[in-house]
Amino acid sequence: MAIVIRNGRVVDPSQDFDAVADVVVDAGRVVAIGADLAAPDGAEIVDATGLIVTPGLVDVHAHLRDPGFPAKETLATGAAAALRGGFTAICCMPNTNPALDRAEQIAAIVERARDLPVRVYPLGSITVWRGLETLADLAGMARAGAVGFSDDGESTRNAQAMREALEWSARSDLPIMVHCEDWSLIHGGVMHEGAVSRELGLPGLAAAAEEIIINRDIELARITGGWLHVLHVSTARGRELVRRAKLDGLRVTGEVMPHHLLLTDEWVAGRRRFVGSQEQFSGPCPDPNAKVNPPLRTESDARALLAGLLDGTFDIIATDHAPHALADKSSDLTQAASGMIGFEVAVPLLLELVRDGRLSMPLLVDLLSTRPAQLFHLPGGTLRPGSVADLTLIDPNREWIVDESSLASRSKNTPLLGMTLRGQVSLTMVEGEIRYDA
Repeated sequence: MAIVIRNGRVVDPSQDFDAVADVVVDAGRVVAIGADLAAPDGAEIVDATGLIVTPGLVDVHAHLRDPGFPAKETLATGAAAALRGGFTAICCMPNTNPALDRAEQIAAIVERARDLPVRVYPLGSITVWRGLETLADLAGMARAGAVGFSDDGESTRNAQAMREALEWSARSDLPIMVHCEDWSLIHGGVMHEGAVSRELGLPGLAAAAEEIIINRDIELARITGGWLHVLHVSTARGRELVRRAKLDGLRVTGEVMPHHLLLTDEWVAGRRRFVGSQEQFSGPCPDPNAKVNPPLRTESDARALLAGLLDGTFDIIATDHAPHALADKSSDLTQAASGMIGFEVAVPLLLELVRDGRLSMPLLVDLLSTRPAQLFHLPGGTLRPGSVADLTLIDPNREWIVDESSLASRSKNTPLLGMTLRGQVSLTMVEGEIRYDA
């Protein structure tokens, strides 16, 4: 059955389109875009007045915890959370149990994903068992359906293995996606090393630990010509390293996360204030849900990351959706797991930047949909006639409270719990079928 999205603000950076228009969808494809379009006989009409209509959002960095950790998340619950967040395609990280380090593991995810309401693409481990030493069978996993490779959660400790992975990347045109953290500098750190960690008496994670490995892997990309994708950059110096690599002509791409753009290490101390806002709310102190890796940094770091989006240093925004069960988030931060959920809060967080005039809506859609789809060769990212009908409808003014009942993820670990956010996804369509409708 045909569907007509009526009178929404259609934003499609792939064709520099930003206007109030109708979108006609039929047989899983976009048929037409324009003003006052005639509806096919029997078509379902969706009133999008006041809503923003975008290509389906694409997240190339998410943790679905499946197989191995069903109390945290499963493919099914992760897919439901992704849909509610407006994502039509997601890439799942390999830090599962067993790790996704063999072709059979990748093939199993590909097969199970066929029954999911969103497109799920597996990422394989760089090293065997994510043991960080021996290179895994990248070619075999690629043939089975892996769209990239990462040891995320850890940095690949063996520099020779990383060099070999990047040499293979140069031949295969698939990304090596790196979590950058010098393991010798961790020392049990639970948050950013700085004034707030000293105030709370908590062990800190130095920004240099991230920056040292970013620099190492960039130099390995320089000598191999491989595609290095730097995950969740969180520091101002990290931005400069990625920017310099690009200016040098290296094949280096990078991403930032909504929480590193809007939240700071002050949130660990229960001082909830979005970067750029004057309003502050109280939260738990210390807040285990604000423990993430890399950690929430300072406001100056967050502002530098936004500048990196505006100047093209960073290619995409991803969520690093990292669900953990309640038992994993001890109030003792030295025992609490790192990570926070991201699918369902990404859009309202990022709309804070749009409302403040710090980020345009077309650029936001480009970073959350068009560019990740293009960069990783995934379907979607455009609403032009003939394209696959993956669409997201966003109500920029809807207010909602972040609580257990409003979150589809099996885990509820976010420092935003109890807060009222403005902006929410109203509808998500995959291949012309409405899969989520608020």
